[in-house]
Amino acid sequence: MAQRGRVQVLAGLGLALLGVSLPCRAQPAAGEGSFVVLDNFPSAQVAPRKVVVWLPPGYDPKGERYPVLYMHDGQNLFDPATAMGGQAWEVHKRLAALAATGSVRPAIIVGIASTRDRAREYAPAEAVEALAPELRAALLGDPPTPGGLPTLSGQYLRFIVDELKPAIDARFHTSPERADTFIMGSSMGGLVSLYALARYPEVFAGAACLSTHWPLTTNFNMLFDKEDPRPVRYAAAYFDWLARKLPRAGRHKLYFDHGDATLDALYAPYQQQVDGIVRAKGYRTGVDWISQVFPGADHSEPAWRERVEVPLRFLLSR
Repeated sequence: MAQRGRVQVLAGLGLALLGVSLPCRAQPAAGEGSFVVLDNFPSAQVAPRKVVVWLPPGYDPKGERYPVLYMHDGQNLFDPATAMGGQAWEVHKRLAALAATGSVRPAIIVGIASTRDRAREYAPAEAVEALAPELRAALLGDPPTPGGLPTLSGQYLRFIVDELKPAIDARFHTSPERADTFIMGSSMGGLVSLYALARYPEVFAGAACLSTHWPLTTNFNMLFDKEDPRPVRYAAAYFDWLARKLPRAGRHKLYFDHGDATLDALYAPYQQQVDGIVRAKGYRTGVDWISQVFPGADHSEPAWRERVEVPLRFLLSR
């Protein structure tokens, strides 16, 4: 318990980034900014993990403060050597190019690696906990787990908000204000990005959700069975929660998209329901809300790489 408390204090104050308790490695990216790699970032909430911080070209620790974009599945964002299928988003290259033309504000990207508990960390806890036990049991795999595996998204978001963000703000020249703090992810990363904004509307100004996996389940046997009603019931639990908890328009930006191939072919009816919730909350399309379809796009890193400029422009526009 003493060591656990020490980790909490260090992370909460942002000191972990400054001392020996958090190894970091700076890596240049010529003409495209630079990386600071934080290995085994400690947490009292979730398992330690790799965090990669990208600093934009011309990063000035004494100049104007930078907005920050937190992104999930950090291993897929920058480096093909660690990305799924050897295909990275190359989001830093897209953002650097946009900033160079003045299309967006220069920003810091914080890539948070996922772990073996990814599905449990990204599934919206309050929606899952509202499900009947037999539905929870089958949510995250086959065969079912009696009673269902406990979700970890509450802990994961506390890790970001209470441990990681204070540390990033302490170490780097960020603007820590809500108006300059954003979150983005794809698939289940889209689920937890929206969940983060709804749970912590005072922390995040915008969420970008690409190819959001609205059915929640990772049980593929049921996903593609048109006769199985459970994916619809899983999504409905999240939609019920969003209808109550999503903040009304006025202080946030929401971005959604999907393709129409592979897993993305399932999402259109779900996204239409979410769009109805967002519209009822007063969001205006093209102003503080975008919901877009990309015909021919599938559920993959190359597809997200091709269109990531769209949410970057939307969230970080000048």
